[in-house]
Amino acid sequence: MAEQRVAIVTGAARGIGAGTAKRLAADGMAVGVLDIAEANCADTVAAITGAGGKAVALGADVSKDDQVQAAVAKVAEELGAPTVLVNNAGVIRDNLLFKMTEDDWDTVLGVHLRGAFLMSKHVQQHMVEAEYGRIVNLSSSSALGNRGQANYSAAKAGMQGLTKTLAKELGRFGVTANSVAPGFIETDMTAATAERVGVGFEDFKKASAEQIPVRRVGQPEDIAHTVSFLVSEGAGFVSGQVIYVAGGPLC
Repeated sequence: MAEQRVAIVTGAARGIGAGTAKRLAADGMAVGVLDIAEANCADTVAAITGAGGKAVALGADVSKDDQVQAAVAKVAEELGAPTVLVNNAGVIRDNLLFKMTEDDWDTVLGVHLRGAFLMSKHVQQHMVEAEYGRIVNLSSSSALGNRGQANYSAAKAGMQGLTKTLAKELGRFGVTANSVAPGFIETDMTAATAERVGVGFEDFKKASAEQIPVRRVGQPEDIAHTVSFLVSEGAGFVSGQVIYVAGGPLC
């Protein structure tokens, strides 16, 4: 029997992260479920263990090096060396440029980009030792530019550059790195965006679906399916790629 792979999914308390953590557990992996507070992870962990899987809850601010190191060490101790990493943790602080504060900028860049850097830095040690690894960074269609999201767009574009560099640096050790860039996904984050622009969420989703070739908005499971492939044993020759999961072409 093959050794069970161990994954860490950040921002896994809800939305895309929770859907991805559950999917990787269903794929047979043990999963470190990480979010800003350990208690927030209870529902995701319960869903995994209730289905017969193995998971551990982790509380960490991914922009803090000491907290990241502690979380990775806990996974290695309780589940085994992590060789799969999904950098999904994210926040939004949307505003037009002239209203955006330095804290708005620093918070978003810190969680998305610094967080992915720190998580990758500390998990890659285990991957290099195992001569096997899979890293998936969550970008966004907003990487192409989006009004009111200078910070978020910059962070998500940065995730793509980070991905390609990780692929080049770590490929020789059997580690792949890819990025998934979702379009409109129905989550608490897109609900917050609807509220910011003063539109009811149902109307917001309906209007968005009309602009998407497949005529629906995405679900967290749509992203989880794509991540599942990218972290699979069979995806070892796919690296440095950015895959837009958006229901159609964006340009």
